[in-house]
Amino acid sequence: METNIDLKKIWNQQKIETPKVEILYAKANKLKSRSFLQLIIVNITLLLTITFIGFIWYYYQPELVTTKIGIILTILAVIIFLLPYNKQFSLLSKTKTEPNSKEYLQQLIKLKEKQTFQQTTMLSTYFIILSLGIGLYLFEYVSKMTITWGIITYVITILWIAINWFYLRPKIITKQNAKLNKLLVEFERLNNQMIE
Repeated sequence: METNIDLKKIWNQQKIETPKVEILYAKANKLKSRSFLQLIIVNITLLLTITFIGFIWYYYQPELVTTKIGIILTILAVIIFLLPYNKQFSLLSKTKTEPNSKEYLQQLIKLKEKQTFQQTTMLSTYFIILSLGIGLYLFEYVSKMTITWGIITYVITILWIAINWFYLRPKIITKQNAKLNKLLVEFERLNNQMIE
């Protein structure tokens, strides 16, 4: 009776469930397509927002300098958000040919890094500048209201910003990260199996 047990041989013989490569690439391409569509929608929406804000400035001709500074800060916030956000364009618009899994993993890691930077640094900067811009913009119009309506206006605005910051933003970030993280794990597993 042989007492030497070859653990490595037993370990290598066990079946490891791996997703089919085609399915994995299809999932990655689907994620990239959705992210690309989202990129286009965000760009269109924010560019229309800049146009609308410019129209408000032109049409209503604000009197106070705080209102003009508020409008400039709001437009600046949108531009500051869009510039790094659009750097994802090159990663998302690449052809859907199937490179090897190592290249694909590197693309997904770069996308993850850009998303993380966008979700943390740029989104925080955007919200701070946007909040300041909206606050300054509202000052001229709130000063013409009664004190009660002025307080109500600022409370509603602060509440809206707080809901976006503390509820919607983390929910969207978690959803985006979950999809990308799952693909990263699957591609890393595939790469590790190819190395072995």
